[in-house]
Amino acid sequence: MANVSIPLPRHGVSELDESGNKSELFNFNGIKGVACGILAACAVNSAAFPVIAAGQRLPPLSTDPNRCERAFVGNTIGQANGVYDKPLDLRLCDFTNEKTNLKGKSLTAALMSDAKFDGADMTEVVMSKAYAVGGSFKGVDFSNAVLDRVNFGKADLQGAIFKNTVLSGSTFDDAKLEGVDFEDTIIGYVDLQKLCLNKTINDETRAELGCR
Repeated sequence: MANVSIPLPRHGVSELDESGNKSELFNFNGIKGVACGILAACAVNSAAFPVIAAGQRLPPLSTDPNRCERAFVGNTIGQANGVYDKPLDLRLCDFTNEKTNLKGKSLTAALMSDAKFDGADMTEVVMSKAYAVGGSFKGVDFSNAVLDRVNFGKADLQGAIFKNTVLSGSTFDDAKLEGVDFEDTIIGYVDLQKLCLNKTINDETRAELGCR
């Protein structure tokens, strides 16, 4: 079946002001009340907020000896906006052929650059605002996952499966997408046009996506 292309909103933007500090430009859709607003503002200013905006550098690699194992627990606070009490730093971790412990986990705002997930089962994961630049996801099964605003720049996704996967706001600049399955993928029109610019997508996949 063909993928479904629908316009999806993007929420949650951070940038640096003239003083070099993060400005609070977040649209917390659905969050009501003064208490929630204060909590969100505090979380944005926290050093534990690892969402990477243009012009910002990645934080130092976590010294937590169990940082890779934390992926098997995931995080549950502020999933939609990537806000929680402790960074989920999975950089350089190796989850090759992990078939059990990543399924359905929330990896919101995770730092995943240069990590290996080749052959892993990541069905039904939630990766809102994850930073996966340069990561290796060859043959990963992302079926029924929510990959909202994930940066897959320069990642190796050869043979990955995005069946019935939400790809709202996710980017694939210079990513390797040979043999990727986008069956029934849910993706916004603008995001689809950007995805179709990737030169590694073969003709069959272009037809599946509806690239012109």
